Amino acid sequence: MEKGFVRTTARDIVNASGTNLASIGYHYGSKDALLTQAYIELIQQWGDTWTADRVGEDGSLERFRSVWEGIVSGHEQSGPLWAASMEVALGGERLPQLRQLLAASQGEGRKGMIALMTGRPEEELTDREVRTLGAFYQALLNGLMIQWIFDPESAATAEEFTEGMRMAAEGIFRAAGARAKGDDDA
Repeated sequence: MEKGFVRTTARDIVNASGTNLASIGYHYGSKDALLTQAYIELIQQWGDTWTADRVGEDGSLERFRSVWEGIVSGHEQSGPLWAASMEVALGGERLPQLRQLLAASQGEGRKGMIALMTGRPEEELTDREVRTLGAFYQALLNGLMIQWIFDPESAATAEEFTEGMRMAAEGIFRAAGARAKGDDDA
């Protein structure tokens, strides 16, 4: 978290952990694989800090807001983790193995977001739901994360984010209702 993925060397890891250099390759295969595993565990720990206190009925705007309040409330502690995420996303050519390993775990994150918002068990989710609804929630998370990294003062609050979702959904349903009414008139 201090140096990021690119600048962290195997020697940095050895110095911080007190282990020997060969143990990285033996246990993880590579420095990038070790950093990826550590990153995934940090993401899971981070998620655990803001998922326990969620409120509201599954799938409701109240649940939506509760989840985002948890995410936003920990932005100061999460900042280095979010920055590391951006480093990986933007450094694809420099970190191909790391990016591959993280991409392989992306589905799990999507499942987790769906479960948080809807209350549905992850094992019941279909691949289509993970690729659609999960990708939608992941895009919201990444977008909010970027807002907080660039300018925390102007980043959306959970209340504003939820109101934006309500307004978008209202517009979608209004348009769908108008289309349905037009079909009935035809």
